[in-house]
Amino acid sequence: MAPGTRRALDWLTARPVAHRGLHDMGKGIVENTQSAVQAALEGSYAIEVDLQLTADGEAMVFHDYTLERLTDGTGRVIDHTTAALKHVRFKACDDRMQTLAELLEQVAGRATLMLELKSRWKDIGPLEQRVAEVLKGYQGPASVMSFDPHSMIAMKAIAPHLVRGLVSERFEPTEEWQLMSVGQRLALRHGLQLPECDPHFLHYHVKGLPYGPTRLFRKLGRPVLTWTVRTPAEREIAAKYADQMIFEGFRP
Repeated sequence: MAPGTRRALDWLTARPVAHRGLHDMGKGIVENTQSAVQAALEGSYAIEVDLQLTADGEAMVFHDYTLERLTDGTGRVIDHTTAALKHVRFKACDDRMQTLAELLEQVAGRATLMLELKSRWKDIGPLEQRVAEVLKGYQGPASVMSFDPHSMIAMKAIAPHLVRGLVSERFEPTEEWQLMSVGQRLALRHGLQLPECDPHFLHYHVKGLPYGPTRLFRKLGRPVLTWTVRTPAEREIAAKYADQMIFEGFRP
């Protein structure tokens, strides 16, 4: 990609990005819900949300692989149909889960969307196909990204016109870390699959900055975003080593 890429993607980094929407559990605004998206719209922020595949092949806005943390439901998201998930209640609010199509209808081009595909590190293809299909007629600014480079390699083949990014970190013991082999973690930590993935932007954990591949990306004119910024010290790191931040717990 040409050195002028960052300029061409100014829309991607123009506004701070609300992590999973502008959520606030103290106010009953749960992450990745319609209310969190609405709060971000009212604050004029860009919006990051997570997408999971349902049993019937829909792209559902939800972060966790399982339902227990935030809802009264049980089991894995992928084991439930869209209709069944629509009946699952959140513990802290009256919102119901949205499909990607419903999210797009709500946002209607008023904010930049960053859509993180949760791949589960296997069965690549169905979620990517559905996301590309739903986005086909959308006129607003939107990008896709994933921790899994194979997800973005698939998206490159399915919809090469979509702006895509690779999410990465040092990979400490987390939910994502436990789903990967040691080889996968090392490859991601050191950016070994960047050439094949060929992402338009990188999305790297703020606690891992500065980082060699992000420095190289910025020299090449490709934007770097950092997540999840929560403290003044992290804001300083983001301002120094990234082009924009994904934030949570405050209002920039």
